[in-house]
Amino acid sequence: MSACILITEPIIQSVIDDLRTDYKVDVGKRGQFNTEQQLVDVIGDYDALLPMLSNPVTKNVIEAGEKLKIIANHAVGYNNIDLEAAQKAGVKVANTPDVLTESSADLAMGLLLSVARKIDSAQAYLRKGQFNGWEPLGFLGMELNRQTLGILGMGRIGTAVARRARAFGMNILYHNRSKVSAKIEQELNATYISPLKKLAQKSDILSLHCPLTDDTRHAIDATILKTLPDHAILINTSRGPVVDETALADALHNGVIGGAGLDVFEKEPDVHPRLLKAPNCVLTPHIASATTHTRKAIGELAANAIRGVLQGKPASEISNLLHL
Repeated sequence: MSACILITEPIIQSVIDDLRTDYKVDVGKRGQFNTEQQLVDVIGDYDALLPMLSNPVTKNVIEAGEKLKIIANHAVGYNNIDLEAAQKAGVKVANTPDVLTESSADLAMGLLLSVARKIDSAQAYLRKGQFNGWEPLGFLGMELNRQTLGILGMGRIGTAVARRARAFGMNILYHNRSKVSAKIEQELNATYISPLKKLAQKSDILSLHCPLTDDTRHAIDATILKTLPDHAILINTSRGPVVDETALADALHNGVIGGAGLDVFEKEPDVHPRLLKAPNCVLTPHIASATTHTRKAIGELAANAIRGVLQGKPASEISNLLHL
C-alpha cells in the first residue's frame, strides 16, 4: 500500500501532482488544520505531514501520528513544530531554507519604499478623488540615499536586503549573534553594532530578519522604539512576536517613530486593531515568499524531503532535514 501524505492546505499544484505519482496525497482546505485538535483527529492515517507555519504540530499531534515518519514544513521557520516531541518519537523534521531569500528581500525593500515615500497613503488619496494637482508639500517622505539601514539578523535574507540597500546608496549597520565574515562586511561596507539599543540609536531604518527565539521575542519593545530617531522606519518580515505590537502601535500613534512596514504579526492572522489605524503603517498579509517561483521551490524542497524519508534514504542525503 502506498504511503499517505497530508498537505494541510493547497500549494502549487505541480508539487501535489508529482507526489501523487507515487503516494496517496490528501490536501486540506484553507485554514482547515489551524488548531491542534483538527490535526490530532486525522494524523493517525498519515506517514508524512506537509504543514504550514500556521498549523500547530504539537506534542499531542505528533503522539497521535502513529505512522508518522516526517514533518516537512512549508516554510523556512519551524516554531510551529514541537521539535523535542518529534525527536522523542523518531519523526524527522524538514524546513525549506535558502529558496525564499530573494523574494523575502524584495518584499522588505518594497515595504521600505512604500513607507519611506508614503506610496500607500498617496495612492489612497488619489483613489478617493482628492488629487487636484501637484502639491509642493504633498506626501513628503524619506529619501533612501545616504540613510542608515540597521539590520537585526544578518543571515541570508538580511544580507540580501543589505545588497539591495547598497544599490540605493544606503549605509549598512547590523546586529547579529556573531559577526559575519570579513568578506561580506567588506562587500557591503557593513559595520557590526552591539548592543541592539545602540543599533537602534544609529538607524534611520531598522529592518528585522532574525529567527524567533526566547532572546528575540519582543526584542523590539517600547525601549528600543523610543531609542530610534523620531523619523525612523521599522520593517518586519521576520516573525511577528519579535515586535511588541502594543508598544509599536503606541509609538506610531504618538509620533515616537516615523512609520512601519509589517508583513508578519504577533498573533497571526489577527492584527492589533490600533496598527490597522496607525499613521504611515503599511501592512501586508505574510506575502514575503509570495512569488510563483519561490512558492514552487518551497513545495518542491518539502516534497523532496518527504520522498527521501519515505524511500529510506540516509539523513545525510536529505539536505533540508533538521538535526534534532
